[in-house]
Amino acid sequence: MITKDMTIGEILRAKEDADKILMSFGMGCIGCPSSQAESLEDAAQVHGLDLDQLLSALNR
Repeated sequence: MITKDMTIGEILRAKEDADKILMSFGMGCIGCPSSQAESLEDAAQVHGLDLDQLLSALNR
């Protein structure tokens, strides 16, 4: 289960297609070293994304 408190790095390691899902929401910077330590909640806020929609997509 992906949670809002997980870092981008943790999510990428936990879910095989997380990179494609995150990029489909406009998070093209997932390869950036600093994004690896950023929480999903923080990343969603920075990118102006709906956290609930993002979590739903990642947990399908």
